[in-house]
Amino acid sequence: MASPEALPQQIRRVIDANLNRTREGLRVLEDISRLVLNDAILSKQLKTMRHELLRGEPALDRQLITARNSEGDVGANTVVPGQEKEKELPLVVVANASRVQESLRTLEEMSKTPGAAPQLNPERFKKARFDLYTIERELLSRLTRQDKARHLSGLHAIIDTQALKGRSHIEAARQVISGGAKTIQLRDKLSSKKDLLPIARQLKVLCAEHDVLFIINDYLDLALAADADGLHLGQEDLPIKVARRLLPIDSILGCSVTTVEQALAAESDGADYVAVGSMYPTPSKGKAVIVGLERLRQVRQAIGLPLVAIGGITRDNAAAVIAAGADSVAVISAVLGAGSPEEAARQIVARIETEHGETNR
Repeated sequence: MASPEALPQQIRRVIDANLNRTREGLRVLEDISRLVLNDAILSKQLKTMRHELLRGEPALDRQLITARNSEGDVGANTVVPGQEKEKELPLVVVANASRVQESLRTLEEMSKTPGAAPQLNPERFKKARFDLYTIERELLSRLTRQDKARHLSGLHAIIDTQALKGRSHIEAARQVISGGAKTIQLRDKLSSKKDLLPIARQLKVLCAEHDVLFIINDYLDLALAADADGLHLGQEDLPIKVARRLLPIDSILGCSVTTVEQALAAESDGADYVAVGSMYPTPSKGKAVIVGLERLRQVRQAIGLPLVAIGGITRDNAAAVIAAGADSVAVISAVLGAGSPEEAARQIVARIETEHGETNR
């Protein structure tokens, strides 16, 4: 194949400009994955792509730089309306991924022109473009889920149908939200999904009105039908990897664990948080494995995901659970078994906030 000098100068300018755009866009995406998401896998994928695409030969690099004419670029100072507006991080990801994908498409076409250097392999640019489509989706998924996961602190109230003993799901949720709950989880082991769906949809509306997360226990199809914010699974439920593929990109996914190994596996498979328990004996789950605060500390040291502690938590021990490393405490009986779920929730929240205040001093 001909040397780079055989390429017309105009083609070399196109190649140079698009290699630069590719380099700049990939660097932005890499920094977001590394510094915002703390995601080693995505960071490595983007860094590897950047190095493999942009490593050139000195002769080619010299010719491309020689052809550069930034001062004479008629599009250098062109601004599209709306281009200079501030952007949230998901929009930054979309903008830079699109920038790189468009540049890679141009490079793919330019590398097919007569006289193109061997280093300009069209198949390499094509593969990188398709790889980036997948990476872009994962970046957007992680960013939108990270925003929701920030709510996983404080009181996580589980609205369990059996514990309600015939009372209204909606009214119970309304009370605990008024008491300060930041997450509502619907749990029902007995009712039909047909009966649960209208309840789930009403809970979703209620939670959205109060900026509270709404999570459904066990049932992926119900979570999808109700447009829940997330799904919570146990060790015997649908595998985390499978559920992650089937859920919308902005849905958070939680997993119950009793061991450090299970927690590590959940994190690796795509969970956004783990629920560790049972902390103490609990009337809601008579055969629950009691793991205690030490196991919670061990899980806290092993993974970086938000931790929800569950099992036998009350206003009297909530502070100890937070001190051991939990970001949130999940309760059923402590609020639904009280005369006033709102007041019970408020008291637990007060203990949590006091502990947070002590920790942050």
